[in-house]
Amino acid sequence: MSDAPAPSRSFWQHVIASLRGEQHDYTRGSLHTAILLLAVPMVLEMGLESTFALVDIWWVNKIDEGWAGATPTGGAAAAAVGMTEAMLSIVFAVAMGLAMSVTALVARRVGEQDLPGASLVGGQAIGLGLLVGAAIGIPALIWAPELLAFMSDDNQQITAVGTGYARWVLGGNVIVTLLFLQNAIFRGAGDPMLALKTLLVANGINLVLDPCLIFGLGPFPALGVTGAGVATCIGRSVAVVYQFWLLRRGRGRIRLERLVRFDLAPIKKILDLSLGTIGQFLIGTTSWVALMWMVGRFAPAVAAGYATGIRILMFALLPAWGISNAAATLVGQNLGAKQPERAERAVWLTGLYDMAFLAMVTLVMELLPGPIVAQFTVDPEVQRHAVATLRILATGYVFYGWGMVGMQAFNGAGDTRTPTWITFWCFWVLELGLAWLLAFQLELGPNGVFWAIPIAESMFAVAAMLLFRRGTWKTVQV
Repeated sequence: MSDAPAPSRSFWQHVIASLRGEQHDYTRGSLHTAILLLAVPMVLEMGLESTFALVDIWWVNKIDEGWAGATPTGGAAAAAVGMTEAMLSIVFAVAMGLAMSVTALVARRVGEQDLPGASLVGGQAIGLGLLVGAAIGIPALIWAPELLAFMSDDNQQITAVGTGYARWVLGGNVIVTLLFLQNAIFRGAGDPMLALKTLLVANGINLVLDPCLIFGLGPFPALGVTGAGVATCIGRSVAVVYQFWLLRRGRGRIRLERLVRFDLAPIKKILDLSLGTIGQFLIGTTSWVALMWMVGRFAPAVAAGYATGIRILMFALLPAWGISNAAATLVGQNLGAKQPERAERAVWLTGLYDMAFLAMVTLVMELLPGPIVAQFTVDPEVQRHAVATLRILATGYVFYGWGMVGMQAFNGAGDTRTPTWITFWCFWVLELGLAWLLAFQLELGPNGVFWAIPIAESMFAVAAMLLFRRGTWKTVQV
């Protein structure tokens, strides 16, 4: 089969078809077209996911600046949001780990033409999401102040300002878990446009409610930083209800007769496959929490600058994750269709596209960090550290793309063990050890923490793609 683009349609016609949610057989025809049809809505989906963080940090920085009569907090509000998001990343790790397994299982069943089996996986995933979300969310709701105090080194101002936000965001993580898992069903089935629609709903609501609930515009109460958390939870909750409707009544490949299932054997299969993917994301995100803890040893302006810079970077990186997600779906479906060589070609092509995209992002971040940061904060000290974060982390962007694609390729095949070990050595051992050495032993300060990130990410990418070339992932059974 040829990998050349199909001549019957132009590039933009394929894009329009993708955005319309047109169904496509990803086990046949042009791989360029397949990647495009999957990647366009996935890129937009990831961009919208990162919009939550950007919108929140933009409005919260306005609190620190005293906008609309708010009491300036000297960076404490932005720091509280950044530290809460760092802790939420652990929830994201569990949710994304489960989601990757669900995507792999659904994609494999769809490739095998077993749609009832794919639907069964979907129902079990929702049941598992409810259990996991409640198990993590209830303790986080109770101990949110203590968790924030730990992250801020008992900074009473940060704890006082951010406790309400932390309670809403961390306590409501069952919503996040369901949002991730149900979008994973859509992606595994090859219906990424449905995932995009749900995030459009969530972001639209969050965009409107954020300033209203933070500053008390119109009939809304002025909740300060807490308002950002309330707006986010409302937006995501409505999106989850919309996902339920799409899974029951929508026109996607997967339709569930029962939304929630608790049968032990399928749930155990998801959990067994998820142990590796959860481990990968937990290692990566707990290392981020540890990095945030190190940054928290410095002044609040440093933490605020780092949080602002990371939010901006995530806006660029999450679309790249969207491109790499296409690799997981293509690998899963083509392995299910007994076409491992096509699966391998899909990964190399996706990696090239991701690398090209992030090369352009690197140029923007290196050349224009000041104007970008100025859109989020006017505090010169916060700006200085945010610019340093952008410039330093962007040095490894080209490697990030290959690392993402490699991880998603292994996970899409069901080989979760390999990327877990790479993640452990590169993030827990290399990244954290190097950050501590550079920042505190060699006295490079917060920039030492920043430099450890692109070094570790680049090593991860090299290791992942070298191991991918060995091809053992082609023999994994799920």
